Amino acid sequence: MRVLVIEDEQRLADAIGRGLRAVGMAVDVSYDGVDGHEKATMTRYDVLVLDRDLPGMHGDDILADLVASQALTRVLMLTAAADVTSKVEGLSLGADDYLTKPFAFDELVARVRALGRRATPAAPPILRAGNIELDPAKRTVTRDGHFVELTRKEFGILEVLLAADGVVISSEELLERVWDENADPFTTTVRVTMMTLRRKLGEPAVIDTVVGAGYRVASSPAAT
Repeated sequence: MRVLVIEDEQRLADAIGRGLRAVGMAVDVSYDGVDGHEKATMTRYDVLVLDRDLPGMHGDDILADLVASQALTRVLMLTAAADVTSKVEGLSLGADDYLTKPFAFDELVARVRALGRRATPAAPPILRAGNIELDPAKRTVTRDGHFVELTRKEFGILEVLLAADGVVISSEELLERVWDENADPFTTTVRVTMMTLRRKLGEPAVIDTVVGAGYRVASSPAAT
């Protein structure tokens, strides 16, 4: 899941970013409205964690532009205002959810995950390809019932490919969906990570390379 955090309180923004990365999300962080607006419109994000009162460009204006563009990005608005009127205003502008500061981090994670599931077509609770099973909630992968230990990036690649249901996914899209803005688009990081993922998954191979196009799972995942 790719997440953008726009929050002008730098310590809070960085803490949110670190916490979301720790649970397996790819996170970009911005500290002002102008930079955040540029990121939100240039990159496809699953979820935007958006502070309402931002310098440079107000969170309401960022939200309005995002809604007007009909982007699939889901928006969790943050605010220090706890009154009902402020919440109603934020939701009426098009925010998908609302969280008042201070908040419990576990609640933030749960809300971001819930919004992420709404940002793309619904995927089965368990993703399968042949004898491989991936549980997004528990963040586990098994083959023939045996646990396969994967890094966060390996898990992310496998999750994206399984959820694509046999559709070819390019290296560029994998880089965008699994890594963050600090990833170098000219590196071989996707290819190298794919090599270690395939090795860990074992034979027969479950991921096919489509020359000149990208990667896909060898068989479609099925719902539980």
